[in-house]
Amino acid sequence: MVAALIDYLNNDFKPIDSNDLIIDTKVFFDEGNYSHFAVLENNVYIGSISADDIENFDDDKKVSDYKYNLEGFFVRNNNNWLDVLEVFAKNNSNIVPVLDENNVYSGYYQLEDVVKFFNETPFLKEKGSVIVVEKGILDFSFGQITQIIESNNGKILGLFVSETSVSNVQITIKIAFGSINQIIQTFRRYDYQILSNHQEDNYLSGLLERSEYLDKYLNI
Repeated sequence: MVAALIDYLNNDFKPIDSNDLIIDTKVFFDEGNYSHFAVLENNVYIGSISADDIENFDDDKKVSDYKYNLEGFFVRNNNNWLDVLEVFAKNNSNIVPVLDENNVYSGYYQLEDVVKFFNETPFLKEKGSVIVVEKGILDFSFGQITQIIESNNGKILGLFVSETSVSNVQITIKIAFGSINQIIQTFRRYDYQILSNHQEDNYLSGLLERSEYLDKYLNI
């Protein structure tokens, strides 16, 4: 049975209480390897305290004395793994608090567990070919990309926007089955630029052969 992200919900350590002393919270961070940790006040999540920030706090004060320093990021227990990974990245954290639909604290995700979950997805786990294509940001279509691949008997294991600029967008696609060469040539017919290198790309192979022939001719 494939694990769901919620299976990685962690409750090994209880959240910090807003009435806890700073000195005790420092000890907690010293003993663990957390960048942040959740803070509750009257069992309500009020934000996460940062391990870096707490180093500058007075030992004899309470966590509640530094409410204004807390960071309010969290995810829901029904968020997908991409949304969760985005919260990790945006907040430069290795843990993210998890709240249920009633805003009740459920536990936390650790970055290493979410990465492990990602590694078990078909996008990374299953064998396939990765193609990176680029097109004008107003001209590309996920529906068109899917049609190009499936019309050449390919199976999409995953795709995502890997880079954008003012004018262009890059899409990274992992494909199983199908003729990679045919898929690549079809992308070109639809004015997609192929940014990745592929041994199966007959077009580039032909250009290389002609270039080598020209070099040989010029050196005669």
